[in-house]
Amino acid sequence: MDRIDAMKVFVAAVDEGSLAGAGRRLRRSPAAVSRAIAFLEHHVGAELLHRTTRSLKLSETGLRYATACRRILTELEEADIAAGGERTAPRGTLTITAPVVVGEDVLRTVLDAFMSEYPAVTVRLVMLDRTVNLIDEGIDVALRIAHLADSNFVAIKLGEVRRVVAASPGYLAKHPAINEPADLVKHQIIAMTHFGIDSWSFPPAAKSKVARAIQFAPRLVVNTVRAAVASAAEGHGVTRLFSYHIAEEIRDGRLRILLGKDEHPPLPVHLLAPQGRFDVPKVRAFVDFATPRLKRYFEQLSREANRAAAKAR
Repeated sequence: MDRIDAMKVFVAAVDEGSLAGAGRRLRRSPAAVSRAIAFLEHHVGAELLHRTTRSLKLSETGLRYATACRRILTELEEADIAAGGERTAPRGTLTITAPVVVGEDVLRTVLDAFMSEYPAVTVRLVMLDRTVNLIDEGIDVALRIAHLADSNFVAIKLGEVRRVVAASPGYLAKHPAINEPADLVKHQIIAMTHFGIDSWSFPPAAKSKVARAIQFAPRLVVNTVRAAVASAAEGHGVTRLFSYHIAEEIRDGRLRILLGKDEHPPLPVHLLAPQGRFDVPKVRAFVDFATPRLKRYFEQLSREANRAAAKAR
């Protein structure tokens, strides 16, 4: 059996979470998928996958081997593209990662349009609220919201997002005014694990160089954006999120941005890829297609957030 082909089957099984899913993706029978996995396990002399009737789980050896397989398959693809030159049309599987909410609400719609334009490209969208190692996890492109460290990655800036404090008009009508960060200690806080569960930081006050840390005992702690947004919009407290998380609620008046003059500087949004990946036709096609659309989205979001923040000053 061809080892490279077996690696493709193994990676597909890991991505799909089942042998049946790998078979559907690769249009192979379950028996053929099982034979490929068994071939690799015999070759390396260790179990790569723990199989149950409902799911697969990587062994420690399998986790390391999957990382190596992704890297090898990516390098082979790049070698094929370099040999084919400009004659190679966009094709194959494009793997993209993004934070969950921006992936669901923004990037997914761009990808739907992209796939209609490029029918030979399939997409694997990995939505995670953590930093992903692009090389080790076989990612072609990442949408990342953060200040980027110097690296060998290539980045295209799409825009900026704010970190905002927000509450519903109904909640604000029943509770003390929030004119400065210290006022938050008097309020019911809906904390999200990503933004601090017992304190929020703010820039230094005027004539000070010391950042302000506001300590609080949260009334509710959640680990998803949608839970925090829903609870705040229903009038149960004050929360802190990125501006794009609550864009719809700000537009329709269900939430109001607070403490606009006390916000941290906005965080940049980039499309990020390892060196050389932008030369891959499927990646270049996606970047060229998505960049203007995403820039328009984040520009509109910035205008709306600026207006809302100005009202909060």
